[in-house]
Amino acid sequence: MVASPLRQAHPGAPLLEIINAQIIYDGAVEAVRDVSLSVPEGRVVALLGSNGAGKSTLLKAVTGTLHLEEGKLERGAIRFAGGDLGGMTTERIVCNGLVLVPEGRRLFANMTVDENLTMGAHLKSAAQMRRLKDDVYDLFPKLHERRAQISGYLSGGEQQMVAVGRALMAEPRLLALDEPSLGLAPLIIEAIYETIARMRDEMNMTILLVEQNATRAMELADYVYIMETGRIVLDGAAETMRTNQDVQEYYLGMSGGDTDRKSFREVKHYKRRKRWLS
Repeated sequence: MVASPLRQAHPGAPLLEIINAQIIYDGAVEAVRDVSLSVPEGRVVALLGSNGAGKSTLLKAVTGTLHLEEGKLERGAIRFAGGDLGGMTTERIVCNGLVLVPEGRRLFANMTVDENLTMGAHLKSAAQMRRLKDDVYDLFPKLHERRAQISGYLSGGEQQMVAVGRALMAEPRLLALDEPSLGLAPLIIEAIYETIARMRDEMNMTILLVEQNATRAMELADYVYIMETGRIVLDGAAETMRTNQDVQEYYLGMSGGDTDRKSFREVKHYKRRKRWLS
């Protein structure tokens, strides 16, 4: 894998823009309200929040799958590489360079590792396929060892590697990762995040990282958005957010310089009293 040039000191132009999005399910249930966010080219942007905050709904809107659950972008716009994604099919969105690694991996469990990678590049030529597989196996040497194994029998961490590798076979301009650390052991999470950092640094990959693991995501990201009950409640540069008292107390479970986790009762009290969550 050839290393890309060093990342620029300042973010590039927005590659993905969500502008004042309102998303409704079943014509009545508002899941996302007036949300705007931007993912500059060559940057890692983290979207954080608990279950039910609206993160996955936004990803479905971005990847063209809202209609599968009777969802609709009622107001606002979603733009990628200057074009409007509204009404665009998932296949066309992928062809344009926006690729999702879904929560839970969703591999072809009865296929081998190598066959799963092939499925990620089914429109590529044989020469392109070989080159892309070489790149994936360079990024994930363990997958090369497991390439003939059935994916459904791999460990959770290995399956996540296959899911990321399959997405990379489509040569994305923007890679969206939905909860990449979900259900994985700490050492495996460490390895996955090291890989994401390599994609950022060596491939200059633009990444939208959707996570509940706020600590790890903020260590990696350039910019952070925090979402609650369908709205963006806080956003800023990752370095600033890591030292923000609101973020430390509620999302990182800290109080001032004390690194002990806050109790559930204290967190509930804190959530009730935060003005920006009202």
